[in-house]
Amino acid sequence: MFYKNSNEEIRGVVVLTPAESKRLIAKAVKEMPDVKRALKKGRIIIIGGTTNAYVAEEITGKKVDKFWFAAGRVTNGKLGANEADKRINPFLLKNGRVVETSPKDMLQEFTADDVYIKGANAVDANGYAGILMSNDKGGTIGAAMGILNARGSHLIVPVGLEKFVPSVIEAAKKCGQGRIKYATCDKVGMMPLVNAKVMTELQAIDILFGASGVKATHVASGGVAGSEGAVVLILEGKDHAVKKAFDFICRIKGMI
Repeated sequence: MFYKNSNEEIRGVVVLTPAESKRLIAKAVKEMPDVKRALKKGRIIIIGGTTNAYVAEEITGKKVDKFWFAAGRVTNGKLGANEADKRINPFLLKNGRVVETSPKDMLQEFTADDVYIKGANAVDANGYAGILMSNDKGGTIGAAMGILNARGSHLIVPVGLEKFVPSVIEAAKKCGQGRIKYATCDKVGMMPLVNAKVMTELQAIDILFGASGVKATHVASGGVAGSEGAVVLILEGKDHAVKKAFDFICRIKGMI
C-alpha cells in the first residue's frame, strides 16, 4: 500500500508478525559491519534465544529449533526456562567456522573486535535493552558482561518492537528476585543494557535500506488471529527504494 506526498516521497505500510520481525532483524544482523569483520577474522558467540535462533540460521545456514534454542522463555502466560538437557547449545564461531567450545572458554579469548549476540525481553525509545534473569547468578548475560565491558567487545542485541517498554531503567528498578513476593511464574531480575548495539526492526531497515534513503517509523502494534504482537511500520523514501524494501519484506512474510 503506497501514498505519494507533495515532496515526491513515497510511503509504504507493512505489518510484521513477531516471527517475521525476527527474520528481518536476523538478516540485518548478518549485514552489520562488526559481524562481517568477525566472520572473516574473529569470534562470534550467539547465545540462545528465539530471535537469536533466526540470527544463527542466517549466519550459519543451519536450521535451528526456535523453541529449544531458548533458555528462558515466556509461554502459556508464564515466565520460565527450558530444561537444560533439552536446550540447543549456543553457536560459537571463529573466523567464520562453528567451533566446539563453551561460551565461558571463548569469552576468555575475547578482544575488542569480537562479537557477543544476546537477545532481550525489553527495549525502549532510548535504545536501552533489558534482559530478564531467573538464574540467581545472572545467567549468560551475568557471566559475560564483565569481560565484554572490560575489553570493549561488541555487544549486539537483536530485539523486536513487540517488546517495547516505556523505560528499561525503570523496569529494572522494579525487578529483582528477592523483591518479588507473589509470582505466577519464575521470579526475575532485569539486567539493563545501556551500551549495546540494539537491533530492532527500525535499525534493521536502516542497515538493509538506509543507504538508499529509506526510513522506517513504528506507528502501531498488536493484532489477533496469529498477529498478536505484530508491529506496523511506515516506510518512507524515494519510490524505487521504498518499493525495494517493501518487496523484500513481502518475501519475508510467512517465512518463519
